[in-house]
Amino acid sequence: MSAPTEERYTFQAEVVQLLDLMIHSLYSNKEIFLREVISNASDAIDRFRFAKLTEAELADESDESLEIRVAYDKDARTITISDNGIGMSRQEVMDNIGTIAKSGTREFFQALTGDQRKDATLIGQFGVGFYSSFIVADRVTLTTRRAGLAASDGVRWESDGRGDYSLEPVERAERGTEIVLHLREEEDDFLNSHRLRTIIQKYSDHISLPILMAQERTAAGGDDEPGEDAVVNRASALWARPKSEISEADYNEFYKHVAHDFADPLTHLHSKMEGTYEYTLLLFVPANAPFDLWMPEARHGVKLHVQRVFIMDDTGQLMPNYLRFVRGVIDSADLPLNVSREILQSSRVVDSIRSSAVKKVLRLLKDLAEKEPDKYATFWKEFGDVLKEGVAEDYSNRDDIAKLLRFTTTKSAADTADTSLEDYVGRMKEGQEKIYYLLAPSPAAAKSSPHLEIFRKKGIEVILLGEAIDNWLITSLPDFEGKRLQSVAQGVSDLGAMEDEEEKEASEKAGTELVGLVERLKTALGDKVTDVRTTNRLTTSPACIVADEPDIEMNLARRMRGSGLPSQPVLEINPEHALVRRLDRETDEQRLSDWAHVLYSQSVLTLGARIDEPAAFVERLNDLLMTLAEEKAE
Repeated sequence: MSAPTEERYTFQAEVVQLLDLMIHSLYSNKEIFLREVISNASDAIDRFRFAKLTEAELADESDESLEIRVAYDKDARTITISDNGIGMSRQEVMDNIGTIAKSGTREFFQALTGDQRKDATLIGQFGVGFYSSFIVADRVTLTTRRAGLAASDGVRWESDGRGDYSLEPVERAERGTEIVLHLREEEDDFLNSHRLRTIIQKYSDHISLPILMAQERTAAGGDDEPGEDAVVNRASALWARPKSEISEADYNEFYKHVAHDFADPLTHLHSKMEGTYEYTLLLFVPANAPFDLWMPEARHGVKLHVQRVFIMDDTGQLMPNYLRFVRGVIDSADLPLNVSREILQSSRVVDSIRSSAVKKVLRLLKDLAEKEPDKYATFWKEFGDVLKEGVAEDYSNRDDIAKLLRFTTTKSAADTADTSLEDYVGRMKEGQEKIYYLLAPSPAAAKSSPHLEIFRKKGIEVILLGEAIDNWLITSLPDFEGKRLQSVAQGVSDLGAMEDEEEKEASEKAGTELVGLVERLKTALGDKVTDVRTTNRLTTSPACIVADEPDIEMNLARRMRGSGLPSQPVLEINPEHALVRRLDRETDEQRLSDWAHVLYSQSVLTLGARIDEPAAFVERLNDLLMTLAEEKAE
């Protein structure tokens, strides 16, 4: 029986595109290749530790001397990175090396900025770090065997990065992976012990596994020769070190490793808790939203360690969904090393850790808002809509989250969300008892809504809500510090208490004078509206649509029912508007009916809703305009 032979395969199309990018474009920060390959090796050892706890067939595998080795050969012009982690089977090599996960491929290419340094650092974030090897190598050889498989199940992968790769079975006694980079002609400066050590200490010093390199020694002839292996990095978990020994640069570099980000974090917290339960938190708030922030299946935030051993990425037990942007590590001394997701879901230890972590993150954000408002403005721009989810999701912390919210209001200088609820309450006018808001389909629609007219006239501030998440937010936040939140587009205007006697008399007189018109409009519109009434909420517009439901905000009701109107729409007319006064004198009932439908349709459109018969609306409007033109000509 003949021995298995080498087989060749073609790369997935996205891989070819990526390799071309690596080879021809990302050359300004070449040293990142070592960071990425070492990071992958560290992940492989973490996965082995976890698999040994959960897979019975790996019980006999040795977990002593887990380490990463880096070596170079000047004569062969190669750099070799090896680990004794989980390794890969043949199918895993084809799945992980021959293709890129489709979930992130398109986003990776869309995220490229043209800035070579920033683009290079995106590699790890999108899980394509292995391919960075081709920045410096014209041929890469990977030899691996998965833990638990026989020595004869080893596999060798090799490619020059030009479109295809080879696979062949090999004998490999050791589990784990070895990657040999055959350097390009112009990359000989990496064949230097000092250069490699500097790169490792710059990017990978925080990795808690020992990274070994042969110490260079000078031979009798003056040439450098490799000596015995020595640990290059500090090989201790950063979060376990005293804070006094950790610099801001150390924190930033660790964040970039754990978050696969190119930018420094916005802020961080490092806390060791001792008492009933013992655990350490090292958590970061990014400066930029990750590409997968709105992907429901994505979970790349907080990593759970037990006694410094990586166990798993959080799947919702450690950090609530509305804090999914938080990155970092939680290390527990009380959980068992073989903890499972099922155990996490019913663990008092985890409940305590989660509660404490959430409160500390919210406190961190509060401090950021108070002490560094410019940084908090950056945070809100990137993650504000995510944090809003917490008002509905986390009742126990609702008040603290509400204080962190920021809004655009009618007093905002621009479209920037710069007003807190505390700011709003502090600016409330004398006699004002409610916090007023307006929900609209978009921020632009909110700013131009006719429902704001009387509030602008009286100088009463209104919070403008135009994002989809605001529907959910407003139903979960009925009040703030004893002040009820009230929609300006819901029910009868309640500003009467703030009117002076002259205004009240004028409103009552106008309402009395137009009783006949109100009834005629109601008859003309039929079942399109529940009611027609005069209002004091308008100053320049002739009419608007409001909801008559006492407890359901109109725009929310409209969105819940699709793009139609609430079940109880009310047409409110402005008794001071010239058009309304003109209609009160209209004697032709058909023409009045046409005007009634035009007013109604215009009010629906300014609401941001959809009218049922746009062609009929246009026809009526054109007919009325023609009639007015003819009357003027006469």
